[in-house]
Amino acid sequence: MHADGRPIAAPLVLFDLDDTLMAHRAAVADGILRHMRERAYEGDVDAARALWHELEERHYHAYLDGRLTFEGQRRARARDFALAHGDELDDPSSGAWFDRYFERYRDAWRLHADAIPALDALQDAMPGVRLGIITNGEPDFQRAKLERLGILDRFEHVIASGALGVTKPDRRIFDAAVERFAASGPVAHAAYVGDRLHTDALGAAHAGLDGVWIDRESATLDEPDADEIAAAGVMVITGLAELAPRLVARWSQV
Repeated sequence: MHADGRPIAAPLVLFDLDDTLMAHRAAVADGILRHMRERAYEGDVDAARALWHELEERHYHAYLDGRLTFEGQRRARARDFALAHGDELDDPSSGAWFDRYFERYRDAWRLHADAIPALDALQDAMPGVRLGIITNGEPDFQRAKLERLGILDRFEHVIASGALGVTKPDRRIFDAAVERFAASGPVAHAAYVGDRLHTDALGAAHAGLDGVWIDRESATLDEPDADEIAAAGVMVITGLAELAPRLVARWSQV
């Protein structure tokens, strides 16, 4: 609190969840392998994992675009994967198939090893920092992940596209998140950290936040992406251990 009674503006750091804090792809790969063994599906494991990832990308984005329901995209993924392995499912059977896979996926939920240390480092480096989540997905489902992973209470707000009706990279979801925090106290600086360059980091930067791209695989960028990163001022990190010192350095110059 300032001497005149005005609240002190606090820094705000917002995170994506899947593949930023939670090791989603690893859980998916482990879950689908266990499910394949249970169903006695044969074939190359790496090819099967790649197919399941491709189906997730295709059908989940159909849900985000409003072309499928949340349950519909699950059943579509199950149906297409099973059919590729000679197993034809009707609609109820595809729902049961996915439910069983989901048990295996859920059993494999883990945080990235650098997630908790990074949250601790932010709070140590920036006393009073406020933390939140912006995620494309259904609010109850994503909150259940955070609760099972033991970090739900770390975040002041969880903003999910399923509750707002807009998805990243639409700037309205970023605006809504900042407004929700600002309603209970002024925000000094705001950053958003995510593993997808365009959906997360560039989307946040175009909405006026400091976009942070966590590029764990050190991806090779084409020239247009490299130019857009530079133009938008996106911070590129290869692990969450870099986050606190890089943000402190950036914000101390403002």
